Amino acid sequence: MNSEFIHLHNHSDYSLLDGAQRIDQLINTIDDLNMDSVALTEHGNMFSTIPYYKEAKKAGIKPIIGCEIYVATGSRFDKQQRPEGGWGNNHLILLAQNYKGYKNLMKLVTAGYLEGFYYRPRIDIELLQDYSEGLICLSGCLKGEVPEKMLRGDYEGARKSAILFSEIFPNRYFLEIQNHGIPEEETNIVNMKKLSSDLNLPLVCTNDAHYAKQNHWEAHDIHICLGTGKERSDPKRLRYATPEFYFKSQDEMFRLFKEFPEAIENSRRIADSIDLSLPMGESHLPNFPIPQSATTDDPDEYLRSLTQLGAESSYGEISPDIQKRIDHELNVIQNMGFAGYFLITADFVKYAKNSKIPVGPGRGSAAGSIVSYSLGITSIDPLKHNLLFERFLNPDRISMPDIDIDFCIERRGEVIDYIKEQYGENSVTQIITFGKMKAKQVVRDVGRVMGYSFSEVDKIAKAIPNELNITLDKALEKSPELSEMAENNYKELIQHSKVLEGMNRHASIHAAGVVIAPGELTDYVPLYKSNTDDVTSQYDMKGLEDLGLLKMDFLGLRNLTVIDKAVKLIKHQNKSIDLENISLEDPKVYKLFAKGHTIGVFQFESSGMREFLKKLKPTVIEDLIAMNALYRPGPMQNIDDFISRKHGHEKIIYPHPLLEPILNETYGIIVYQEQVMQIAHEIAGFTLAEADIMRRAMGKKIKTLMDELSIKFISGAENKGIAKKKAEEIFSLIEKFAQYGFNKSHSTAYAYVAYQTAWLKVYYPAEFMSANLTSEMSSIDRIVILINECKKMGIEVKPPDINISFEDFRPVNKKTISYGLNAIKNVGSKALEAIIDERTEQGPYKSIFDLCSRVEQQKVNKRVLESLITSGSLDSLEGNRAQNYDVVDKAVKYGQNMQQEINKNQVDLFGTGNDDSQLIKIPILENISEWSEKESLSKEMEVLGLYVSGHPLLEHAEDLEEFTNISFDESNELSKNDIIMIGGMITKIVRRYDRRNKEMAFFDMDCLGGHVEIVVFSDAYRLYGNLIEEGNVVFVKGKPSETSDFSDLKILSNEIISVKNARERLSQCLNIKLPSGITSTESIDDLMKIAKNNKGNCRLLFHLPNSDSPKPLKVLAHNVKVSTDSIFIQLLRAKYGKDNVWID
Repeated sequence: MNSEFIHLHNHSDYSLLDGAQRIDQLINTIDDLNMDSVALTEHGNMFSTIPYYKEAKKAGIKPIIGCEIYVATGSRFDKQQRPEGGWGNNHLILLAQNYKGYKNLMKLVTAGYLEGFYYRPRIDIELLQDYSEGLICLSGCLKGEVPEKMLRGDYEGARKSAILFSEIFPNRYFLEIQNHGIPEEETNIVNMKKLSSDLNLPLVCTNDAHYAKQNHWEAHDIHICLGTGKERSDPKRLRYATPEFYFKSQDEMFRLFKEFPEAIENSRRIADSIDLSLPMGESHLPNFPIPQSATTDDPDEYLRSLTQLGAESSYGEISPDIQKRIDHELNVIQNMGFAGYFLITADFVKYAKNSKIPVGPGRGSAAGSIVSYSLGITSIDPLKHNLLFERFLNPDRISMPDIDIDFCIERRGEVIDYIKEQYGENSVTQIITFGKMKAKQVVRDVGRVMGYSFSEVDKIAKAIPNELNITLDKALEKSPELSEMAENNYKELIQHSKVLEGMNRHASIHAAGVVIAPGELTDYVPLYKSNTDDVTSQYDMKGLEDLGLLKMDFLGLRNLTVIDKAVKLIKHQNKSIDLENISLEDPKVYKLFAKGHTIGVFQFESSGMREFLKKLKPTVIEDLIAMNALYRPGPMQNIDDFISRKHGHEKIIYPHPLLEPILNETYGIIVYQEQVMQIAHEIAGFTLAEADIMRRAMGKKIKTLMDELSIKFISGAENKGIAKKKAEEIFSLIEKFAQYGFNKSHSTAYAYVAYQTAWLKVYYPAEFMSANLTSEMSSIDRIVILINECKKMGIEVKPPDINISFEDFRPVNKKTISYGLNAIKNVGSKALEAIIDERTEQGPYKSIFDLCSRVEQQKVNKRVLESLITSGSLDSLEGNRAQNYDVVDKAVKYGQNMQQEINKNQVDLFGTGNDDSQLIKIPILENISEWSEKESLSKEMEVLGLYVSGHPLLEHAEDLEEFTNISFDESNELSKNDIIMIGGMITKIVRRYDRRNKEMAFFDMDCLGGHVEIVVFSDAYRLYGNLIEEGNVVFVKGKPSETSDFSDLKILSNEIISVKNARERLSQCLNIKLPSGITSTESIDDLMKIAKNNKGNCRLLFHLPNSDSPKPLKVLAHNVKVSTDSIFIQLLRAKYGKDNVWID
């Protein structure tokens, strides 16, 4: 049944930080109100169009696409504040009546951002006149031009404006009335009634809904504060006058506008006049410009000729099997109309390779295509690795191919520029994405607006478990601490946060997405310009896909940059390597994987992965491909089974002989999606296209389709002579594994990159680690991890030195790397470029004054100098850190004077000028003591994120060495039963909840000899959780997680002891081994005397020479208990030798 009233002026959370309702909430609310249609009119944008259109259609609700646009009071190009104040715009509602109107709306909204933006995306009357066809216009809220003029008493001006709008939109212009209980609105209703009568213009009522339910008004109010950056208590902030901006029912609207039945009826009339369908599922590929030199202008023929040439180059002689695969793929591509897609992709990949821009070997299922391989889009031979084309492009499932390309992260932009040049600036743009208010973020945002202190809000946010995509509801279930806060002092904060959770918070650029249209982009999608002048689509990746536009992922892969930098560093030594042609059977490389020494190695860095590698001990590339696929969310038992079967500890069983050739490389375990497809093909006679559809149905758990396919699978197997029971068993097996199976094409391509990075680590470790460090300079956490790895590899990373270091990390020799100056906070690349260029041309710097006089002060300013000093980069210059820090202002001033006067040659090099002289004196350093080691290290940590010239742990060195019972020596082997005691500083804490919903923690620990990972399960956490704080120095007692070596130690903790209590807590017995010759009665008496003067709670045990045995005679000193005070221990060691005095 059609509703009599339709809401025509509404906002979702795509009206960023204003509308406080998600699309699904909006549609559900309209459905609950039994309304059959609704309009969505975001503020100045069309961000929500596609998700809203799809959601409404799915719910059986007629979508009306519109926008509340901003119209400039004059020209859209006039960007000055008006004398009377304000931003020079009025509001207007536009609704797309048909497809022409929809296209015109896209043009207008785009112009608002690209041409008229001034605080708001504005258009003007000129644009409205050009693009009015197919649009219905409503006069807007109180901020509309017509109501605003009437409220100011300018009835004639309002009348003229209304006439102009009615001429621009003949029979499609309506005077809008609203009633939220605001006095000005009541006045406006009277004014509009008069104007309607005067000009014979129809009235329509709206409610300008910004949230779904009335009780959400407070959450919306907080939302507004977020958008304006104000606290809720601020009396001057923007606020909505009443809590009435929600979706009212028909009855509520009838009551509000009972005197204006025609305004209700016109809402229905407008909705009925709208006839708009968006074309979904069509493909809009740009035309590839085939070169004039080509023998054909047909894209399919041209693709065939390029593929054939590429295949001959890659394979040499083309066998019948290779030709058959090529012909099959090309026929599918031709039938699906995707030749242009492959030509476009091959063209920009070729451009990148010709421009020496590193390109990945492949990504996703595209590596399964022999056409992609022959064209150079991928560099993985699909036949060698038995990769399936149908996993990539299925003729039974018409959808755009998805070729994602990895490029060097630093040069990806060059490829995008090439695409723009090739297809036109107006046809190519990057893609928008929307940041959402996730659990921690929304709590912090709402808490700040509500006036809570940072510490309070931080406490609440930290009580939310660190789990991917966790919601507040799940967090409340898991965290008793959060639940208690939500029930008491922070109840309101949590309630409002739950309303706003998941809503869009801001727009940004998709990290990789680019869209290419076959003509003007604005014929297909509106455009947006950010406050940093980046232009993107207004529709996100999914929306563009729904519209059939060509979107591609140009991903910046950091590891390609690492490989490229490493190769260039190797070339500096006049050595040349070709990573494309290295042996994939190098035992040294597999040894690195088998030891788990894979920090810095692509895809194999995580601690869990390293543990499995040590068990697996891979020996072939197929092992790496499988491990890459297995280490994903899913049953981890598969990994253990795979490892056991590889090493012959578990028998390999194939449910049917036909499965052996398919599952042989993975020891009888289904690992890949392609294997699921091959099984369906071999066992049940499915085509590979049908098998792909079955794989997708299983992966997505589409029960109806799975039931249908199950019957077909069993029937097909029976036709091949396989018993029904066995066929059912095989179907159940693949159904179980299909949802966890991974794309083999993607895993293969990435295993190649992993192998290349590992090869570099084995043969060129200093160059590889330098490249890795340089690529991670913006991440202090990663720098710390990589420097720790360098220590384990026996490579020293030297502290930064302004006279030796460069912007990036560089190998000095095989065992030394110089620190990259660009990793220092507040020191930009322009400053470093100037410093290094000057040093290269004129030689090393002698003092801070010399530095400032030689380098441009705009680049090397006070902040830069302070960071260079505190990082230790100026330690090789005259003076200590404190002295240089003290004269920064003088040095800057001196540098400025020198640079102003340098051409006049008025420099007093010896500082002998008198006060009347114009000559510039070189300042002198004050006689200031160096900072304490603690202060120096603290400042170092601030700018470097780690300690390079020392470590705070050194003040606890005696305790750490005394009670730590393992070393980080490479020969150190540990078993699961060993009890380990190790001391260090806590870093990088991650708190989680276990399966019993009890809190546990993981943290890293910096130790004097290396680095260790600690796991604290819930029982230990309950006892020692209070000690787990960043920077705390503690001892951890526990067992290794498994047999491990020095480089990758992980301890399962059962006790944590503060360093302050360590001596008292860990000192059970003081042992003194008396060498022969010091066992006379006098010596013993002397020792007892010293012991009695140092009383404590520790037992004293003598180890005396034993002439009858190689083992010493142990004698416990009864009635004597001693202290383990460090001074006492030092005294004993000085007397009896360091190795002869120890504590148990």
